[in-house]
Amino acid sequence: MQIKTNSRISTFPRMALMVPLLFAASLTAGTAAFGQDDWVGTWSTSPHQPDLQVPGLANTGFNNQTLRQIVHTSVGGPQVRVRLSAFGANAVTIGAAHIALHGSGAAIVAGSDRTLTFGGSPSITIPPGALVVSDPVPLDVPALGDLAVSIFVPGVTGPATWHFESRQTSYLSPAGDFTASAAMPVVATPVAWFWLAGVEVMASKQTGAVVAFGDSITDGSQSTVDASNRWPDELARRVMAQPGNQKMGVLNQGIAGGRMLHDSLGPNGLSRFDRDVLSQTGVTHVIVQMGNNDIFTLNPPEEVTVDQIIQGHKQLIERAHARGLRIYGCTLTPVEGFLVPGTPFPVFSAAGEIKRQAVNVWIRTSGSYDAVFDFDQVLRDPDFPSRISPLYDSGDHGHPTDAGYKALAAIIDLKLFKNGGNQ
Repeated sequence: MQIKTNSRISTFPRMALMVPLLFAASLTAGTAAFGQDDWVGTWSTSPHQPDLQVPGLANTGFNNQTLRQIVHTSVGGPQVRVRLSAFGANAVTIGAAHIALHGSGAAIVAGSDRTLTFGGSPSITIPPGALVVSDPVPLDVPALGDLAVSIFVPGVTGPATWHFESRQTSYLSPAGDFTASAAMPVVATPVAWFWLAGVEVMASKQTGAVVAFGDSITDGSQSTVDASNRWPDELARRVMAQPGNQKMGVLNQGIAGGRMLHDSLGPNGLSRFDRDVLSQTGVTHVIVQMGNNDIFTLNPPEEVTVDQIIQGHKQLIERAHARGLRIYGCTLTPVEGFLVPGTPFPVFSAAGEIKRQAVNVWIRTSGSYDAVFDFDQVLRDPDFPSRISPLYDSGDHGHPTDAGYKALAAIIDLKLFKNGGNQ
């Protein structure tokens, strides 16, 4: 902006006028510099209701115990806060909560423990189905590091909100509050997360977040436990390795068994899109990998057409674009030979394969998504396109190995996430 001056004003008055203006400008610039940080998600998961109506997929909750849960970050930052959820469950009281850098096993790194509060209080009761966010605490959170979130639940909780396919060991204490313990005692090691929905860090306003929204392929089924080798983890490694200010949070909102159009092991994709994508802090981009579980169903009343699946994808695209987000689609991966877990029943059918191929043609060629990642091409056996390549087959013929997940992440064009913005 130019300031017009009268030529008859002498040099000294003009300079006297400019000095306070320059001082004010410097204050403004300083304020802007100090105000450039904002919250962004560094880790997340999709909460389930306690009972998923499948044998072995239910929990009874806890009684006066501490849970120490380990999460793997994407982007780092100097402050951190935690999101807890009572989705699909009764109210729960959090008696105490702490966060720290994870050491090994149930131990934390000495000197890194921080007490979490909620509106200044060390405890909070989460109403049924609600989400709460802790107050921020200073902690130098590393990119691609492990955090330990410890919560103490006094009394009998009843069945707990959880995410059963965590691929990450958690640690359960005997009775008592051990949230501040450097190495807490352990009576059980469930491979699941409970009440934990997300972790956020303070980062530059240029830092966005990409949400990976999908089914078991995104959730990382069959990946190595405690290794963080899901494809969103591998994507985060690639993003963090970029030079310059190109960092982003990578948030995993996959649900094993999840469908686009019907509830399964959790809410259907259309119903959970607001909770799991649009409400994520700092979200700028979405990657959708979903549809196979809609196609390969053994429940005739829930069979869907190709057009219905495409319509579901179009809904996600419309809703993302309405919020100014970029949204990318993944082709559906091969499943011939995969059995319904715990049964001898194959999910594959020739009719379903025709649907899968038709949906993939639409994803690749319609131009509806802002970009497409051809997961099918990466994983399929060139000689038998309806099967996963033996090179990447984990052994269940439906999910890839760690190397397969890494190969999926490798085809994602990082330029699509430039500066974390919608470019």
